[in-house]
Amino acid sequence: MVILISGTTHTGKTALSQRLMEKYKIPYTSIDHLKMGLIRSGQTSINVDDDERLTPYLWQIVKEMVKTAIENNQNLIIEGCYIPFDWQKDFDENYLSEIKYICLVMTADYINNHFDYIIRFESVIEDRGYGGADKAQLIKDNERNLKLCKKHNLNYILIDKNYDIKIEL
Repeated sequence: MVILISGTTHTGKTALSQRLMEKYKIPYTSIDHLKMGLIRSGQTSINVDDDERLTPYLWQIVKEMVKTAIENNQNLIIEGCYIPFDWQKDFDENYLSEIKYICLVMTADYINNHFDYIIRFESVIEDRGYGGADKAQLIKDNERNLKLCKKHNLNYILIDKNYDIKIEL
């Protein structure tokens, strides 16, 4: 099984992946690590902040990693914000039956009521090297992701009252 965990910045994708890895002993790959490896090695000239170009570029690699894991009967968690919302079009039914997708989405109320908490844990697994999530942009991005999840009939976890994500495999 391959588990794809998506969501905008600061939603806890990496922390959730780490917990799942520890609980189920399934390795995980961060698409951010792949992105930085490709950028630092000179394999791409795409800028680190150019999400519109990064998503299709990285997805071409990630989707083949997903296929390889499934073909080899390997479990894998892949997390990152560079998973397109129409990702299902790249797999036939044999692959789709082995993929679980989850998008983490925070409501505006949650962000407004817990912004200090969100910022406090922004580097819990990886050092972002910066502080400064923009509350208004975070709300806008989460609302966009929720709309796209609904449009594409994708699974999502809505974080509204408290941050208590439980996923059973």
